[in-house]
Amino acid sequence: ATETRDWNRTWYTANPDLTQCFQNTVLVWVPCIYLWLLAPFYCLHLYCHDRGHIQMSCLCSAKMVLGFLLASFGFVEFFYILLERSQDIQHHMVFLLSPIIRSLTVILAMCIIQLERIRGCRSSIFLFLFWVLAVVCALVPLRAKIQLAMDEVCCYGERFTAKTTVSLVFNLLQNPCPVKDASFLSKILFWWFTGLVVKGYRTPLEAGDLWTLREEDTSQKIISDLEQDWTAECAKLQKQEKALASGVALGSRLPEQAQLLRKLQKEQSSGFFLLRTLARKFGPYFLTGTLCIIFHDAFMFAIPQVLSLLLDFMRDEDAPLWKGYFYATLMFLLSCLQSLFNHQYMYTCFTVGMRVKTAVMGLVYRKSLVINSSARRTCTVGEIVNLVSADTQKLMDFVVYFNAVWLAPIEIALCLFFLWQHLGPSALAGIATVILIFPLNGFIAKKRSKLQVKAIQMKFMDGRIRLMNEILNGIKILKFYAWEKAFLEQVLGYREKELKALKKSQILYSISIASFNSSSFLIAFAMFGVYVMLDDKNVLDAQKVFVSMALINILKTPLSQLPFAISTTLQAVVSLKRLGKYLCSEELKMENVSKAPLKDVVIENGTFSWSAEGPPCLKRISVSVPRGSLVAVVGPVGSGKSSLLSAMLGETEKRSGQVTVKGSVAYVPQQAWIQNATVQDNIIFGREKLKTWYHRVLEACALLPDLDILPAGDATEIGEKGLNLSGGQKQRVSLARAVYRKADVYLLDDPLSAVDAHVGQHIFDKVIGPKGVLRDKTRILVTHGMSFLPQADLILVLVDGEITESGSYQELLSRHGAFADFIHTFASTERKESAIQRGKETFQTLVLLGDTTNTNLQNMEPVSETDQEQVPEDLGKLTEADKARTGRVRLDMYKKYFKTIGLAIIIPIVFLYAFQQGASLAYNYWLSKWADDPVVNGTQIDTDLKLTVFGALGFVQGVAIFGTTVAISICGIIASRHLHMDLLNNVLHSPMSFFESTPSGNLLNRFAKEIDAIDCMVPEGLKMMLSYVFKLMEVCIIVLMATPFAAVIILPLSFLYAFVQSFYVATSCQLRRLEAVSRSPIYTHFNETVQGASVIRAFGEQSRFILQANDRVDFNQTSYFPRFVATRWLAVNLEFVGNGVVLAAAILSVMGKSTLSPGIVGLAVSHSLQVTGILSWIVRSWTDVENNIVSVERVNEYADTPKEASWSIESSSLPQAWPQNGTIEFQDYGLQYRKGLELALKGITLHIHEREKVGIVGRTGAGKSSLALGIFRILEAAKGKIFIDGVDIADIGLHDLRSRITIIPQDPVLFSGSLRMNLDPFDTYTDEEVWSSLELAHLKNFVSNLPDKLNHECTEGGENLSLGQRQLVCLARALLRKTKILVLDEATAAVDLETDTLIQSTIRTQFEDCTVLTIAHRLNTIMDYTRVIVMDRGHVSEMDSPANLISQRGQFYRMCREAGLV
Repeated sequence: ATETRDWNRTWYTANPDLTQCFQNTVLVWVPCIYLWLLAPFYCLHLYCHDRGHIQMSCLCSAKMVLGFLLASFGFVEFFYILLERSQDIQHHMVFLLSPIIRSLTVILAMCIIQLERIRGCRSSIFLFLFWVLAVVCALVPLRAKIQLAMDEVCCYGERFTAKTTVSLVFNLLQNPCPVKDASFLSKILFWWFTGLVVKGYRTPLEAGDLWTLREEDTSQKIISDLEQDWTAECAKLQKQEKALASGVALGSRLPEQAQLLRKLQKEQSSGFFLLRTLARKFGPYFLTGTLCIIFHDAFMFAIPQVLSLLLDFMRDEDAPLWKGYFYATLMFLLSCLQSLFNHQYMYTCFTVGMRVKTAVMGLVYRKSLVINSSARRTCTVGEIVNLVSADTQKLMDFVVYFNAVWLAPIEIALCLFFLWQHLGPSALAGIATVILIFPLNGFIAKKRSKLQVKAIQMKFMDGRIRLMNEILNGIKILKFYAWEKAFLEQVLGYREKELKALKKSQILYSISIASFNSSSFLIAFAMFGVYVMLDDKNVLDAQKVFVSMALINILKTPLSQLPFAISTTLQAVVSLKRLGKYLCSEELKMENVSKAPLKDVVIENGTFSWSAEGPPCLKRISVSVPRGSLVAVVGPVGSGKSSLLSAMLGETEKRSGQVTVKGSVAYVPQQAWIQNATVQDNIIFGREKLKTWYHRVLEACALLPDLDILPAGDATEIGEKGLNLSGGQKQRVSLARAVYRKADVYLLDDPLSAVDAHVGQHIFDKVIGPKGVLRDKTRILVTHGMSFLPQADLILVLVDGEITESGSYQELLSRHGAFADFIHTFASTERKESAIQRGKETFQTLVLLGDTTNTNLQNMEPVSETDQEQVPEDLGKLTEADKARTGRVRLDMYKKYFKTIGLAIIIPIVFLYAFQQGASLAYNYWLSKWADDPVVNGTQIDTDLKLTVFGALGFVQGVAIFGTTVAISICGIIASRHLHMDLLNNVLHSPMSFFESTPSGNLLNRFAKEIDAIDCMVPEGLKMMLSYVFKLMEVCIIVLMATPFAAVIILPLSFLYAFVQSFYVATSCQLRRLEAVSRSPIYTHFNETVQGASVIRAFGEQSRFILQANDRVDFNQTSYFPRFVATRWLAVNLEFVGNGVVLAAAILSVMGKSTLSPGIVGLAVSHSLQVTGILSWIVRSWTDVENNIVSVERVNEYADTPKEASWSIESSSLPQAWPQNGTIEFQDYGLQYRKGLELALKGITLHIHEREKVGIVGRTGAGKSSLALGIFRILEAAKGKIFIDGVDIADIGLHDLRSRITIIPQDPVLFSGSLRMNLDPFDTYTDEEVWSSLELAHLKNFVSNLPDKLNHECTEGGENLSLGQRQLVCLARALLRKTKILVLDEATAAVDLETDTLIQSTIRTQFEDCTVLTIAHRLNTIMDYTRVIVMDRGHVSEMDSPANLISQRGQFYRMCREAGLV
């Protein structure tokens, strides 16, 4: 045979072709060999993965028919050759074999299609590659034998498109993620995503439009596997710990350093174990991505080589034109492949990142349900939520940038190797420059991360968020005490420090940006300079200059990525440590409580503590509770009553002894834990609703009257932490939840404390007592109510964590111990109560009485007469969900943002940018002129001058870059300072109703996430966008200078670009908003779970809560997944536009070969190579800005909500000592909770004299608390006036009013900070005064025994003090302020009788010369008051001294009779 390859015919010719023999052998065989070799493996793969049968469709049948036609052509050709060309056959058997092989291969392909259909495979890369190979190989003979090949290609082409359309048709049928069924082509180009983009462009996307998650992305799937692995890893870790611990000889204490080292080591290893677990699960998929990035690198480095060949061609006068076109096309193809592989890689990374996020969130959530109390106390709720928000984000970034850590150095080395090839040893000068710039950037990155992560920004930001969280939780107290200013100052103090740190970090960042952006110039300057200086014979021609420039541009990517990748990795290591530490923290031991069939609850000689190291909170406890008995636990505040219940639940550390509980448990905590859900959901708590039983429970817990008040009955949504219920209602809902359970053992932690005496009695009789719903159950009741004790089967008396006495009521009385004395002093009045047998009629009144009201009950949606026909659905809705705004961001937001900065700064910035790009254009053009300089005697003239001008232009550009970045950063800080300030003022000036209807999660989100975005993201996005837009202008100018004709191509491409981009931006913004809105519920749910973990555990509802958490995370991921695919979709499609510019520049240059110099061609083509990158960066940064400017919109949202009256009025002439007498006068005073609702107080006219003691009583909703709210102007008057000492309170500033009168509120709220700060945040009193107030509040002993005394740090919400102590701290606050008017609101609810007596006597003695208003709760506390006001439905129904009222035998008398006082 003749030689199959003949270079003279193929390459060195003006009309290239391949030999006949090559066409008939290699080109036919390549696809066939591919199919036959790989088919067995592929069939095996299909055999192992069955995805279910697919029905035969018309399309499939058409494909089969076409295929067999195609196969028959081969046989026809075979006979044709046999008959017509018999003489040729002697020469070449090959010609005869080729058609047969081809036909058999097509038949094989048909069989594979059928097999795929049967095994449920919708699209296969395997066959796709075969068809592509076949088409490509058939294209070559197309020129030689056009006619014959036409049929073949036609059929091949049809097969090829059929494959794609089949997948497209299927996509439209359902709403699963189309990626599963997308064809190979659609997968690599992300075309499967187009449907969503188009939909998003037409109408704003909603959650329903998004695809459901693929099964492999759901929490259920990811976490079920991962949890087992992680448990195994944890076990290993604990083994290591134990080995370490046992290695240390017992009795010898480790020195401090060694202990610290071990702690650190544990954190390190736990982080490493977590990483290993994640790597095992997600590693294999991640590696496929790594493979893609390696291919991408190969194509990337091939491009400069082709550019070199193209410039060579431009210089060579005689080269045939087709070669130029060939190089141009090759460059285009390489660019396309490069971008395809790059985006496949990014897609893989983001998918892995998303799964890692799901996994970590799931693990943290599950952990927070089993973590023990000592570990729980080391981290606040905020920190746990931070693990889920911030640290998971860090891990996601790590996944994306991790490969750069090892790839970047390799890419840098390759670049330098190619540069050496072009410029010889001068490349070393480039290396030297890199070595200089690089550490500078590294050093800056390190400094920045130190500023940002380690110390300052995070420290201050965390502090600020923690403080905000507490402010929002305790906002009612702040308003009552007029403390907003003090806390505002604190927040702003944090904020200023945070911004200072930010400014430093931004200036450092600007240096690194400037050095990075001028890096390509510096490297070029060094290399070319050295190259020209070394030898006169060294000539810079176009090829050397522009290939080097292309390589330097490649070099910039790894150079920029490396420091970033390293810092991301370091941050991820810190996050892994934090996560590992939390996930390895100690869990509750299951063996704390054993379930056994003995008596119901038995504790044998138990000693318990809250932490493994801490002092025991309960000592030598032995209790045995017989089945179905009622046990009362009594004792002074802080004696360990709640701890005893916790020990039975297994919440405390068991040091010694045995705890046994039989059957299921229901638990009512002291402070009711209420979910943000409807009343019904709170009570049913995951069980099905049994109507009659549910109704019975509501009735027994006295909830029916309350449900009548609530706007939507039991379907009313309760705000976070039970915001819109009073303390008593919360407590009763909490009790109802337990009763509904039908458990065997009931642990009740003082459930009657927050309710009125008569309601308490009702609940005791109906629920807890011997005739109650729970009479057959075992009940352990912690109580302060003496009246219930006679009915208890067993009473335990706790003092200082020990049971001092136990026995029945009579036994204890007869022993004449401490208990007996206690009873005799207190019970003289209360004893009668249990003696009175009530008739039916009194019961009705009782049920109606309910408990004391709370303000916010009525402030739900108004139900006016007109609404009654169609009951509005959102009637019971209180909290407004975070809204997802629709549509594009309004221009106003940009205006608002730029207005905050000011025009004076903006205009110079734009000029600076233009100037910087002008300098860049000038030095590039100068280079091309230099490259075109004629060579005389082997040298160029004036090289020194050229080098100097080049250097000067580059330097100017560098300075300009630094200027612009610093300017923009400073603008950003100015704007964000203003915006945060406005937000804070707006929120703190909002009235109470605003906080009741806005979940604190939403507000916190504004202060954390949105402010963070305004701080960092918006200025960064603007910086990037502006610099790339100007860069693009520069590239276009250069390409147009070289080939003006390119305008014809650049214009349509820019339209196409604008078109694609507008599609993308609309969808992307919507997706980001949807994602942001679905993020809040995750954190709210987390928050709730962490706070209510003990209740969830006691009821055994963990699995239900885990499912809820899964659903919320998955819902968030459904909008996150399309969000990052959108970026890939855009980038792939845009880069084709960019590659179009490359192709245009190259082909036009080839066409204009005769007129163009190599220098200008090099300039145009090497710049056009940057276009793809620039385009996608512009869109990305533009979208970033669009997305983050939403934050400005959201922060601004609260500017338009209603505000309170001003805090202080300048002109008002209030005397310093006002109110001197403390007289209060109501004149026809009315008050409503919201416009349109009926008045809560109707025309009240009252006069309270100075030093008078007034008790206010009345049933639920009568308006008792409303009076207090009116006096403090928490609610403004609807009509009438209130005068205090003759001053109309509506005419003075709120702070002037609130700071001059005092309230002791219902819920004792403390803020984290020192005890002293909690008593006196403005530092207005001396230490002596503070101590004396503590002494009067009976806290002096307690505080002086604390190690830090007044500086004792209170934890979040004051949780390290008992409820009674917190109540006394509130009393101390009142004593410290010592104003003429004191309002007492249900203050004595949760305190045992001793503390109660203390508080009452203190108030009687210390506030003797003040006016005291008590919203009474136990009638015996107000029997010696000067006057009692009985409220009824917003009116004053009776008012006189207690004795007179009793003699009048009216409403008050009836109430006293029920309470057993008359």
